[in-house]
Amino acid sequence: MARSAPTTLGFHHITLVAADARRTLAFYHEVLGLQLVKQTVNFDDPSSYHLYFGNAEGAPGTLVTFFEWPQAPRGRFGVGGVHHLAFSTPTYETLLKWKRRLQDLGIPVSGPMPRGYFNSLYFRDPDGQVLEIATAGPGYDVDEPIAELGRNILGQQPHQLPGTRDEAMIARTTYGEPVPTITPDMALTGLHHITGMTDDINRTSDFYEEALGLKLVKKTINQDDPDTPHWFWANYDGTRVLPGSSWTLFGWNPRSPHARPGVGQTHHVAFRAKDDEEQLAWRDHLTSIGLQVSPVMDRQYFKSIYFQAPDGQLLEIATDGPGFAVDEPKESLGAELKLPSWLEAERAAIAEALGPLR
Repeated sequence: MARSAPTTLGFHHITLVAADARRTLAFYHEVLGLQLVKQTVNFDDPSSYHLYFGNAEGAPGTLVTFFEWPQAPRGRFGVGGVHHLAFSTPTYETLLKWKRRLQDLGIPVSGPMPRGYFNSLYFRDPDGQVLEIATAGPGYDVDEPIAELGRNILGQQPHQLPGTRDEAMIARTTYGEPVPTITPDMALTGLHHITGMTDDINRTSDFYEEALGLKLVKKTINQDDPDTPHWFWANYDGTRVLPGSSWTLFGWNPRSPHARPGVGQTHHVAFRAKDDEEQLAWRDHLTSIGLQVSPVMDRQYFKSIYFQAPDGQLLEIATDGPGFAVDEPKESLGAELKLPSWLEAERAAIAEALGPLR
């Protein structure tokens, strides 16, 4: 029987590996409209940039961060890794605007795919990471009552599956006019969901409920590979699924290869703790169920603890504060290279090694 766990408020951030910080800045800021809210270094490897993108305030749940490791090998999909991350857009109309914008910029994009619980576009960033933009609705209660989410294994409708969905219609569906700029209604509002891969979906389900207090809200299939289960967990109290808390997994064959860290792959996924006290409670809980948990690490803008899921996925619990305005004004977040106090004496050498970001 799973022990009672605190329940995370959802994602804090996701960290990926990039080969070129400048190219990453151009794509995530100029193409997707995310704000660079902090340029700093990887505190465990000060020779590399660590860039944070999110909304204007750098709020938890909107953050995508990057380590620049140009010499790292290319990463590989696999068990214990992330398949894709999804950003949220409000409506189907704004989703079509995103498709037209990406098309006009010469970025290959597929969709809109009818996923039942939301509609989706798929494309890749310059390093090959699969990205998704997904609509906020219609939601997980379209095929089972809100009070009974996750109780039954559900199939999908023919119009959602390969071989029977209208691929030609999907390909030609787009917005009717060019979208040269990101209009206010299009602004990406944060992380919609993150999808990983596991080799034992039942064991993994027990882990995320016991360790993170997430509840199973959907048991269905991978619409692009109907032989593969696709399960969804979230912060769910029986009446509502908290936006920005959906962690989903494809259940791959136990003989599938494991993920290989590197460029174009995820380094870790971070969940939220509201403050230091709650984070310490999380640490006590995680160690009580037998997990190896790091000491609390001061990341300047939040504090972190790290541990691994049974399939090898590196996870973090990060505090909401103190936030990105601790070392520069809110109105100029991300404008200059910021270093923690213990690295200031090395600023000149670090800056020279990094080179200018802009």
